[in-house]
Amino acid sequence: MKKLLAFLAIFGLAAIALPEALLAQMVTESEAGGFHQAIKITFIQGNAAFMSVLALCLVLGLAFCLERIIYLSLADINQDVFLAKIDSHLETGDVEGAKELARSTRGPIASIVYQGLLRIDQGPDAVERTIVSYGGVQSGLLEKNLSWITMFITIAPSIGFLGTVIGMVVAFGDIQRAGDMSPTIVAGGMQLALITTVGALIVALILQIVYNYILNKMEGIIGRMEDASITFLDQVIKYNVKYKNL
Repeated sequence: MKKLLAFLAIFGLAAIALPEALLAQMVTESEAGGFHQAIKITFIQGNAAFMSVLALCLVLGLAFCLERIIYLSLADINQDVFLAKIDSHLETGDVEGAKELARSTRGPIASIVYQGLLRIDQGPDAVERTIVSYGGVQSGLLEKNLSWITMFITIAPSIGFLGTVIGMVVAFGDIQRAGDMSPTIVAGGMQLALITTVGALIVALILQIVYNYILNKMEGIIGRMEDASITFLDQVIKYNVKYKNL
């Protein structure tokens, strides 16, 4: 429910960012043919080519965001409960039981623990090296596809700026052909410039907010990975002292 409210708040902020003239135009058109029709008209007025690219950036960016959110949600587990079960297995010398538990548990923490358990008989130093190296691998998996999201966040304003420049070029071209600088003549080019800019900013704003949410979630998982690695290493040391005299 909180995520839904946050998403609705994003669209609320985006709507506030629209220029008054554009909002008034959309309201007038929505009264005549519905809000959906007004969106289509505004989309065409902003140049279908530019607006299509912006829409594509939004759809692809949100697709990568959704993939990361699902992956990170599945990767997050209750580390305290998991490590307590691992500790209970190691306390009784049941290394195979601990391995089976780690293998059947999803997420990077369980994967790191499993790799450490494979080398538990080699001593704490070998386990620590395994945790460090495999922890780097898991961190890389958590960060996968984030570069695509940042690319779309960067591309959207650039496309909007390009549309603004082209709109200004169109406006000056209209002035040159008409030999007059009346507001009616330059309105078409200025409208193209404003609509593409607003569309680009809305796309970048939505993707940036979702991206920051993903970063926050990922940093939390990495922090718990580090904490779990320290706790697991302590468990390995106790096991080796108790059963291996290391």
